Amino acid sequence: MAIARKTSRASKAPKKSIAAASAAKPEEISTAISPRSISIFILFGFLFGYFLSKARATSYDAIVDMFMLKEFQLYGVLGVAILVVAAGLFLTHRFKKPTLSGAALDWKLLKFEPKRLIGALLFGAGWALAGATPATVLTQLGEGKVFAVFTVAGIFVGVWAFQKWKPKDSSGNNC
Repeated sequence: MAIARKTSRASKAPKKSIAAASAAKPEEISTAISPRSISIFILFGFLFGYFLSKARATSYDAIVDMFMLKEFQLYGVLGVAILVVAAGLFLTHRFKKPTLSGAALDWKLLKFEPKRLIGALLFGAGWALAGATPATVLTQLGEGKVFAVFTVAGIFVGVWAFQKWKPKDSSGNNC
């Protein structure tokens, strides 16, 4: 079944000459975030933290059991998270929504680089030792788990160390 598209107002408008169109300034995309958007982000952040807590994604014992292959619930939580992110990226691309920087999503494949594998292993080791990721550590703080302060400090030290000693070929696109 085909979906008919409505003709937009822009296509009904008289066509400008090529010279006039090239002389016009390109339309800038505003990347400012409105206070309403910020409040929506905060609301979703609280909901995200609530569901992380209810799913036991902030429990050190549950994370250790996941890595020891004794408990599989958190694998389901990760699977749902991957599906939600994939759907969001698909819809963002489908409706040509710009990112917060104003650029379109970049869909090119990344070539394999050993430094990404090293970074993934460091992230996994930190996750296993601390029992938290950057998202879950904030939820742990909200739950009043004092040891999360040390994880947050470790995250800041890691970001600082990367900024201080980042590779010379790093162009800012580190993923």
